[in-house]
This record gives sequence, C-alpha cells and structure tokens, in this order.
Amino acid sequence: MAFLALGINHKTASVDVRERVAFTPEQLVDALQQLCRLTASREAAILSTCNRSELYIEQDHLAADTVLQWLADYHQLSLDELRASAYVHEEHDAVRHMMRVASGLDSLVLGEPQILGQMKSAYAVAREAGTVGPLLGRLFQATFSAAKQVRTDTAIGENPVSVAFAAVSLAKQIFSDLGRSQALLIGAGETITLVARHLHEQGVRRIVVANRTLERASILAEQFGAHAVLLSDIPQELANSDIVISSTASQLPILGKGAVESALKQRRHKPIFMVDIAVPRDIEPQVGELDDVYLYTVDDLHEVVAENLKSRQGAAQAAEELVSAGADDFMVRLRELAAVDVLKAYRQQSERLRDEELQKALRLLGNGGNPEDVLMQLARGLTNKLLHAPSVQLKKLSAEGRLDALAMAQELFALHEGSTDKSPQ
Repeated sequence: MAFLALGINHKTASVDVRERVAFTPEQLVDALQQLCRLTASREAAILSTCNRSELYIEQDHLAADTVLQWLADYHQLSLDELRASAYVHEEHDAVRHMMRVASGLDSLVLGEPQILGQMKSAYAVAREAGTVGPLLGRLFQATFSAAKQVRTDTAIGENPVSVAFAAVSLAKQIFSDLGRSQALLIGAGETITLVARHLHEQGVRRIVVANRTLERASILAEQFGAHAVLLSDIPQELANSDIVISSTASQLPILGKGAVESALKQRRHKPIFMVDIAVPRDIEPQVGELDDVYLYTVDDLHEVVAENLKSRQGAAQAAEELVSAGADDFMVRLRELAAVDVLKAYRQQSERLRDEELQKALRLLGNGGNPEDVLMQLARGLTNKLLHAPSVQLKKLSAEGRLDALAMAQELFALHEGSTDKSPQ
C-alpha cells in the first residue's frame, strides 16, 4: 500500500507546458480507467485546473516512473520534458500535499477557495470512473476535513482573493473608472461568474457574456443585468469591449489575431485590456503582439497576487500547522487500519481453532466422557493450538539471531521480567 501525488503546477511549469498536460472534462473518466489499467494503480484520481494537473494514486508498490511515463505518453510529451516540470510526493508527503492544495496553500493566490470545489469535483469524477476505493476515499474525506478546518479556524479565507479578483484588480490599474468600461466575458463557469461579480461590485454596468450555449450565458447574465451572446457573436462584440476576460474549457483558441485587429480598427485603436485565464489558452498568444492590446495570462497575475499575500502570511502559518497535524493524524489512523486487518485475521484463526476444540469436547461429552476431564482436555488442546504457530516462528527467529523480533514478540504479548507465575516452594 503506497500513496503517490505527482504532477505539475504554476510553480514548476509555464502555461505552455500546463496547457499540454491539462485534461478536459470529457477525457477524465477514460484517462482514469486507462491510468489504473496500464500502471498497476489500484486507485486513482486526477485534478486538472488552469494552474495544475495532478494525479493521486494508491499502489501496492511505489512506481512513480511508470505513472510519469503514462502521463507523458497520454499527452504525447517526451518523458524528459515532463520530468523537467514534474514533482512527486510519496506517502506522508503525498497526504500533506493534497491537504495543502485543498486548503489553498499551494495556489497561485494564497487561500483561494475555488480549489476545494475543484478537488471535490476530481473526487466525484473518480468515483464515477470507478477508480476510487476505500483508501483514496478515506484520504479525500480527510483532505476535505482538513481544508474545512483551515477555513474555519484561520483567517486565510477572509476577503477571499481569487485569480478572478486579481484579473479585475489589474483592470482597475489600467482603467481609472471601470464604471465607464464595457466588459466581454467569454465562458460561463465558476471563474467567469466570479469575474462578473467582481466587475459588478466595481461599478461595471455594461457586461456581455459569451458562451457556447446561450442558455448557460443567459443564466449568468441575469444575475448581473448583463447581455448574453453566443461565441460566434464575439467578433461583433469586440469593437465595443474595453475589457475581455476569458475562461473556457476549449481545446482550441476562441479569439484570434485577425478578429482583434478588425475590432481595433473599428475602435480607432482605443486600447483593449485582455486576460486569458484558461489553460489551454482561449486567446492566441499572437494577439499580444498587437499595438493597443494589453494581453495577460494567469502567469502574468503574479504581481497582483503578491500584494494580497502579505496580509495572509500569518494565517498561512497557522493553516500549515493544521494541515501537518491533519496529515499526521491520517497516517496514524491508516496504520491503525492495517493493524485492524491483522487482528481480524488473527481473531478468525483463533475462532476456527476454538470451534474445532469445542466440537471435540462436545463429542466426548456426548459419548459419556467425564465433564472435568473433557474441560481439561479442551483447555490444553486450545492452548497448544493457539501457541503452536507463534512457538514455531519464535524458535525459527531465535535460530536466525533475530533478537529484535524476539524483543518485539515480548512487547506484543506483554511479557515482562518477573511476570511468569511461579509455584510456591
């Protein structure tokens, strides 16, 4: 039994690498089943966000290289290229890493709350795929509990700061009055919902939401008095948009250089501020080469994020202590569960021997045997059978010079010097 947590994140890999290692929602179930089938992993889950792609695995024996090879093959990367950005955590460190991730301690924005929901989604998908068993199931539940305690017992979640908040904060630095700007939001997921909320709170009243399905866009737009359109309507909306923020799950760019060039001409080169939060990217990188376009990706939000980290460092230290305690507690409980399995097997063996001797005693009594003699024979027989296997093994260990095992046996059976009963002289 061994736990592994491995993958890449915003600290170890550029957005170019992260978008190539990202899993789409449609890929996850098949990827999980393939992962278990090809790497001898008994249980597995995959967390894939704009800032990280991580695999959580339970195996009989640690085989990180095999898993990394599978990940490289799945995304058609060379193993060396993946190794340059990947990290691997084992056992206790893997447990602690998962808890840090779920608590927002490993996020681009320290303490951001969205990651816990994404972790819960990863667990749900793995359950759907049939790749989560009792061990990973316990680990996920312990992870959720640790993250909840961090949110409850520390100030790390107060005034939550997200990548969406950072994007709007950057827009405030570029536009002196956001209330006079029009925003085009591409996508209708959780991140874009947060963006819309932050923009609305900052006084932006003209918001357009573009999405693959008009229904999803309309549901979001209604919350903030925005206008809903389809992705195909984006070229027409660009000319009136001062702010463009995109976050979809598309595997191909949604917004190209040509469409933006055309919009700039209609705007008479009035600047457009763009933030591409998606991985893979929604906006072609070449768009950033255009004059009058200020294009940022998630990696460009570091400076904005850094300003928000200072007020959270004290809370982060307390959160780290809670996470470490949670990881320690989980490993203790896991070791206890291993003992439970051994005790269960030992009890079953003892009960089988008891039943055998009891049946013998009942037969003797049925044949008219003396009850006292039968009871004495039952006690001797049961004692001899219970002691037989341990006696054989202890003699073997003693012959091999395994004094450590003998000392362990003495502790296991609570045998202490002077504890043996002696008959009175």
